[in-house]
Amino acid sequence: MPMKKIVVVGGGTAGWLAANHLGKKFKHNDAITVTLIESPDIAPIGVGEGTVPNIRKTLSSFGISETEFIRECDVTFKQSIKFVNWMDKKKHGSDNFFHHLFDAPSKFGEDLTAHWLKFGQDKIYADMVSPQHSACEHKKAPKSITTPEYEGTLGYAYHLNAAKFAHLLSKNAVARFGVCHIKANVINVELSDSGAIAALNTKELGKLEYDFYLDCTGFESLLSGQALNIPFVDKSKELLVNSALVVQVPTKESDEIPPYTVATAHQAGWIWDIALTNRRGVGFVYSNNHMSDEEASRKLDYYLKGNPTGLSYRKLPMKVGHREKFWHKNCVSLGLAQGFLEPLEATSILLTDFAASFLVDRFPESEEKMAVLEQRFNHVMGYAWNRVVDFIKLHYCISDREDSQFWLDNKKADTIPDTLKARLDLWQQFSPQKEDFFSKFEVFDYDNYLYLLYGMNYKTKLSPLSTQYHDKAKAHAEGIKAISAKLNQQLPNHRELINKIKRYGLQAV
Repeated sequence: MPMKKIVVVGGGTAGWLAANHLGKKFKHNDAITVTLIESPDIAPIGVGEGTVPNIRKTLSSFGISETEFIRECDVTFKQSIKFVNWMDKKKHGSDNFFHHLFDAPSKFGEDLTAHWLKFGQDKIYADMVSPQHSACEHKKAPKSITTPEYEGTLGYAYHLNAAKFAHLLSKNAVARFGVCHIKANVINVELSDSGAIAALNTKELGKLEYDFYLDCTGFESLLSGQALNIPFVDKSKELLVNSALVVQVPTKESDEIPPYTVATAHQAGWIWDIALTNRRGVGFVYSNNHMSDEEASRKLDYYLKGNPTGLSYRKLPMKVGHREKFWHKNCVSLGLAQGFLEPLEATSILLTDFAASFLVDRFPESEEKMAVLEQRFNHVMGYAWNRVVDFIKLHYCISDREDSQFWLDNKKADTIPDTLKARLDLWQQFSPQKEDFFSKFEVFDYDNYLYLLYGMNYKTKLSPLSTQYHDKAKAHAEGIKAISAKLNQQLPNHRELINKIKRYGLQAV
């Protein structure tokens, strides 16, 4: 049976990202139709407001103008995640911080990690290895008004309004790729004798039959979880946070916009703070095994300087983990239906985009071709999810905070994945090398680990350094200082550039 009728069940960012990937793939194939069914009664969660740099490539491939995207989705630029108080305040000072930058470290010459380990530990690692650190601290944009769309002087992603982003993706999928958009409530799912999905029963349109199904129904996981009974792999033993209080804080047009996400650690988790053009999205992430909901609410009040305007908080429970299989028979799960870890490092949109792109790259032509592709997809996605668990856990287990049971529990050996333990043991002897990340399916790799490890002062034994290396590294470090000073003069203020784009659009010359 050929795969002629494809359906995405569920809208939101995950559903419409998938619809655009599929629509683009089959735009010129009249034999294949792509449909998205979206419930008119279920609103998306709407708190996935952070992205990573690969989203630029995706949006460009969809034919979406960066100017249109920025104007329609309250977009701001994101060049980094600034981690505040992830280390012991007594040892490192109150409001200690480090940046996980989006520009590669030491990209202009000699790797400066060994140089920093020997000579620079009184300095911030990211500041030594990249001019982007200084640009972030000076609230600079990553490009100018004349930089071509989706290109930058510095690496960047975006902060965005998730609901408006889904709407933009919807318009694009329908208008550019001919995706059929149906609004209907799926009541139940029918299975065939083989255990595959045979049909969807909807409240408004009755029975609808398709050949291939994508489950983008969020935490409900209507197809993969409920109909197909794919087991859920719990990761709460490794990642301890399981709850969030979220709120939107209005801002003024005159307010400065940080070109990064702020992630501030507290006794039982951390707080995200994402500035859009007209508001801040704030989320208090915590473990309710270490902090009560009432205490979390008081802590969020304190973070918001007493919450003087009486903003109300929305509670989000977080079921941490992923489906045992991501592809089963003729159904693939994406987005929250596939799994969820926690918002740290913007992994949700990242994994959704990665999985959707990987799926369409080897989409099955017929039923007989599915088994081998299903096996390959499940293997790759399982590997990717486990490496993301490793990277998120890294933030907690190498912290030297010991001021609460939460931070102590995160250091316990039985909460740390064996793959991460092995790497950390290696990196006590040698700093990370690109060869340590042998798979192209490492969602976070060499550059990301360097910023985290040495942003948090990980203790690596220093190998002897040659005089030749020392001279080259010293010259490279001085060159980065000079580039930093030059960029701080040339790059516009972040808010200033956003305002100009909204008024004039990006003006490539």
